[in-house]
Amino acid sequence: MHSSEHPHKSDSQIPSAAVKGRIFDVQTFSIHDGPGIRTTVFLKGCPLRCVWCHNPESMETEPDVGFIPAKCIACGQCTLVCTHEGHAIVDGRHVFQRALCVRCGSCTTECPTGALELAGKEVTAAWVMSEVEKDRMFYERSGGGITLSGGEPLMQPEFSTALLRLARDSHLHTAVDTSGYAGQTVFDRVTALADLVLFDIKMIDERAHRRLTGVSNRRILRNLQRLLRDENGPKVWLRLPVIPGQNDSPDAIQNLIDFCASLWGNPRLEAIHLMPYHRLAESKYQEFGKRYLINGTHPPADEDISAIIRRFSERGVPVTRS
Repeated sequence: MHSSEHPHKSDSQIPSAAVKGRIFDVQTFSIHDGPGIRTTVFLKGCPLRCVWCHNPESMETEPDVGFIPAKCIACGQCTLVCTHEGHAIVDGRHVFQRALCVRCGSCTTECPTGALELAGKEVTAAWVMSEVEKDRMFYERSGGGITLSGGEPLMQPEFSTALLRLARDSHLHTAVDTSGYAGQTVFDRVTALADLVLFDIKMIDERAHRRLTGVSNRRILRNLQRLLRDENGPKVWLRLPVIPGQNDSPDAIQNLIDFCASLWGNPRLEAIHLMPYHRLAESKYQEFGKRYLINGTHPPADEDISAIIRRFSERGVPVTRS
């Protein structure tokens, strides 16, 4: 994103610390987003529309306002600050008219109970790093660092590269969690500054991938193959989501096994992780007014995940459950 403070400069001319981007969370003490204890920075915006997305508030690049009715006490504070009539108290109950909301966040600032939440704020890379640096001693003791996630970090390449440069200058381990869906130039620019890439592979069959995510996987697989050919590139962990009824058919799993077997042994590929579906995001869809297309889906049974792990093992490909 371009900084309004430097309207005449290109992003490449702006000092890394001053580059601005939009995030929706900074999660400390993360232990599943790379080695050691980490701080994960969640960036807004994603080009995919996975039907099982666990972070629906990350999809749009613009801020989203969430509403949790169970927390609302119908105090009316939001109606006093909203100039677009997005909020109303009707018969003692709060009514959020999302179609009128301009996502300015004024209501979320005034809400005393946290019933209204703004997902997405513009910050500088320097601000993010000031948050990350607070836990430096934990990174040093555990071999951790900073992970960029989302959404999709490749959607904000200037901001992502600025963060990664600052982290490297501070001698922090850097990781990027990505779907791999980006043009070659952007993909190479961002991943070149990472020590580790957490690369998500949803499906191998292109038609199924397009149906479940909204995009083709050709670009994704090309980027992965090129990344693994780079002898000086980052290490790679493959992350394979397992979603019952969506991408866990015997044929789909076999395609994943065959694909991973063709890659295993590459010195850049360090690990392969299965990521079983969970239901923690269901309430988020209601909160942010989005339709959850696989509502009611249950997490895979432990024995089903164990069976998939055995199938990988039989092909000589070690995988672990995350």
